This record gives sequence, structure tokens and C-alpha cells, in this order.
Amino acid sequence: MGLDLSGRAYRAQRWAARTALAAAGLAVLVPLAYGGVGGVLLLVAGAAGLGLSAVAVWWTLTLRGPVRWAAAVLAVALPAALIALFAATLFWALLMSVALWTLAVWSGRYALRGAGSTRVRVMRERRAVPPQRAVLIMNPRSGGGKVDRFALKEKAERLGAEVILLDPDHHQDVTALARKAVADGADLLGVAGGDGTQARVAAVAAAYDIPFLVISAGTRNHFAMDLGLDREDPAACLDALTDGVELRVDLGFANGRPFVNNASFGAYAAIVQSPGYRDDKLGTSLELLPDLLTRQQGARLTARASGTTLDAPHAVLVSNNPYRTDDPFGLGRRDRLDAAVLGVLGIRVDSAAEAAALLLDPAPSGLTILTATEVVIEADRAEIEAGIDGEALVLPAPVHCRITPGALRVRVPRKRPGVPQRAPRLDWRRLRKLAATVGRTAVHRRGPFI
Repeated sequence: MGLDLSGRAYRAQRWAARTALAAAGLAVLVPLAYGGVGGVLLLVAGAAGLGLSAVAVWWTLTLRGPVRWAAAVLAVALPAALIALFAATLFWALLMSVALWTLAVWSGRYALRGAGSTRVRVMRERRAVPPQRAVLIMNPRSGGGKVDRFALKEKAERLGAEVILLDPDHHQDVTALARKAVADGADLLGVAGGDGTQARVAAVAAAYDIPFLVISAGTRNHFAMDLGLDREDPAACLDALTDGVELRVDLGFANGRPFVNNASFGAYAAIVQSPGYRDDKLGTSLELLPDLLTRQQGARLTARASGTTLDAPHAVLVSNNPYRTDDPFGLGRRDRLDAAVLGVLGIRVDSAAEAAALLLDPAPSGLTILTATEVVIEADRAEIEAGIDGEALVLPAPVHCRITPGALRVRVPRKRPGVPQRAPRLDWRRLRKLAATVGRTAVHRRGPFI
């Protein structure tokens, strides 16, 4: 996006930057001025309370017995007590501070959005010819029965597609079903099911270079969300059969196992292996986490990516394209699926102090975020527990994760909600520079503001 240097628009951007800076300053000063020295002490107590709350959470996860429950009570009671204390002493000042901070964020993003900030490049759409023989595999149990609730089979057949309805009472190899469909002449494969099923059929479509149709009939539908599909109405995805466009997206592999979302290793991957996890997620997690986090159980991992070595992380998440990490409202989303890189997120927390640092430190040493084209996960044992698109697996070590750029031709409806654009990251230095200008010299003519 180029700079908008027209007079009126530029003045609006400059005044928005000034408003953001003034509102941010007042958001800090109002509580201090209202509370005086007591206000300063309360802010210090609030920061200390947040750190202690993180410590209490760590104790809750790593201890057992009465001490665990005492820590859990502290983890809940301490933030509640801080909120009550702030409400009783700085109530009106805090309300005004929140309002001022909201104004600061809105004004700052408006200024940077119009002052040369770069939009995330959207995935390129290509024209698509309607398929002659589409074959769709549907799981009637997926998403709590969305296939039946939205009459997906009936609508697909009215549009000329052949539907393979999986038998809920018998395991069926969807990879074999997809390959047979291609051998019988299918020129498009599609899935109404969870992300794990989507990934296996997508790999077949990629291998034969035929289009792949995603129907958002799963429980969470992360892949569909990042494709910009309508997750509330899976039937709308079928419009791609008659009025569709094509996107070229990447496909991830872990030891040859495809994934459209992510592959996880470490504590979470070990927990989902437990037979009781599906029936009692919380109870199973609380039972296993103390030994996993204190390294009494579980594999000791080493992850290598882009020249960086993650030694003994508690968890590693390798994603097909990186997730947003600088936007609290966009966590769990990916801006693109065609950047040809894996996202890597590693966490290592060995003490209560490090748990507090994760919350309070803007750049905690226990958190690693990077991108790579290949990631190798090693372990001190022959096999590594993994969660591949939510499915529990055990893979031979080491696990090699790689990405295949543009491997998958995804057919999507031409009219769809789309992926929400990320708001510009607040850059206070550039806001100050923009606010201080009298003319236009301070704004970079080239280069992003995010």
C-alpha cells in the first residue's frame, strides 16, 4: 500500500498520531494523579501480583495433593483481590484510563494504517473451471453431526458431486479411498471432516495435482478459517463446485505425515496419547503435567531449525506457515498459507520464576519464535509422541518436518468471508515521528510501518 500524502488525509494521519500519544500519556498519568503515591504503590503491587499469580499457576501444574489446591486457590484469588482493590481505590480513574488507552490504540492504528503501513499480501486467486467429476468424502460424526445438520450430502449431490459417506462404526482408510477415487477418474477431491482427515486427503490431491475442496464441517476448522471460508455455514463451501477460484497453498509434512495446520511435540503431545484424555481432558492433564513439566516422564527433546537449537523444550509447535504472535485478537490465525515457511514455537519453563517471566518479560528466554523451511525434532528415545492436526501419533525419532511450497490447489468459493486483515502493530517511535512533523518529510516514502 503506497503512502497517502494528499493534504487532508495526511493531516488526519498526523493528528491521529498526536491523539494516540496524548491519550496514551493520559492513560498512565490519570491513575497516578488520582491516587498519588498510593497509586504508584498500587501499580507496583499489581505487577507483583501478576508475577505471583504466574508462580501459583506453575505450582498448580507441577505439584500434587493439598499444596496444588492451595496454589490453585491463590492463582484465582490473587487476581480477584487485585481487581477488587483497584476498583475500590482507583475505580473512576481506571475507567478513564481504559477509555483513554482504547482511544490511543484506535488512533495509533488509524495513523499507521494510512501512513504507509503495509497490508498483509493476500493469497493470489486463480480462475477455476468447474470439475467434471468431484468426489467428496464426508464424516457424519465430525463437528457434532454437521454433515446431517446442514444436509451436506444432499446439496453436494444436487451439484453433481459423488459423496463417499464414512461409516461411523468402522475404521476406513481415507487415503486409500481418495486414491481409488482418483484412479476412477475424480478431477477434484473434497472433505467434510476434521483437520486430520483434511490433511490426509489433501496429500493425495497434491500428489496427483488435482484441486482440493475444504468443507468446514469439523469442530474447530482451523484450516478452513485461515482459507477465509464460512465456518458457520459449511454448505456455503460447496459453492466452490460451481463458482469457485483456486488458491495455491503450502503443505507440511512430519516424517512423511501431512499436516495442514500443525505438528506438536512435548507435553501436550504426550497428554493426548492417554486413553482417558478424550473423556476427561482436564483430569488427565492435571494427572500427567507434574511429571512432564518436571521432566520425570516424557522424552527430552532437541529441536533444530534455521541454525537455532532449542535444548530440552517442554513443547514445540511446528505449523504450516507461522501463526500470528503480535496480535492478541488474532492468536491462532495465519495471515497466509503460501509463504513457503514453517512456523516454530518452542516453550521451556523449568521454574516458577521462569513461569513469571513468561508473563512479565516482553522477551522471555523460555519462549522461542522463528520460521524455517525444515525442522528436526530429536529425542533421547527411539520414538517421539506427536499431535498431527489434533491426532495422537507416535513417530520414529528423529522427526523431520518440512514444507512443500504451493503443493496444494485449494478450490474455494469466489464469495466467502475472507481472512480478517491484521491491524497495524503500534510503533510508538514512528507515531512520535509522524506526530512531530510539520510537513511530510518524516514519513518514509518506502518501507512499512509495521
